[in-house]
Amino acid sequence: MTHNVNRKWQLDLSEDALTNQIAQARAMAQKLAEEGPCATSVRYDESRGLIEIQLKSGAMLSFPPHLAQELTDATPAQLNDVWLDAAGLSVHWESLDVDFSIAGLMQGLFGTKAWMAELGRKGGQSMSDAKRKAARENGKKGGRPKKLDRV
Repeated sequence: MTHNVNRKWQLDLSEDALTNQIAQARAMAQKLAEEGPCATSVRYDESRGLIEIQLKSGAMLSFPPHLAQELTDATPAQLNDVWLDAAGLSVHWESLDVDFSIAGLMQGLFGTKAWMAELGRKGGQSMSDAKRKAARENGKKGGRPKKLDRV
């Protein structure tokens, strides 16, 4: 695949074109607000150590800040500096310059792919009492069970 380095962008910056683009953006935001997950409030509950997001549906989404990229080392004051965008589609921490979409958070996306991979790797390394016990039991049986090939 070749790329044309000398590509000239044709942008229409006329008043009519900009007015049309603004109208399209507002229509898209309205559509997302009606169809997608929207939040009505967000706060940091310091006593529980959770970011709590109240959804328009009545459901509550909460997560500990250490799961989210750029929030791991944030102070309680920084975590309290949180607000929703006007449509309720994203949360923003002003002092940290961090944004997350509500839809992404609902899917468990707390950062970039690299961040999520590292988070999963760390989780796999953690050793709870239950994990230690299961490992010992599997060791007594000759190790991890073999995967069965299914056709």
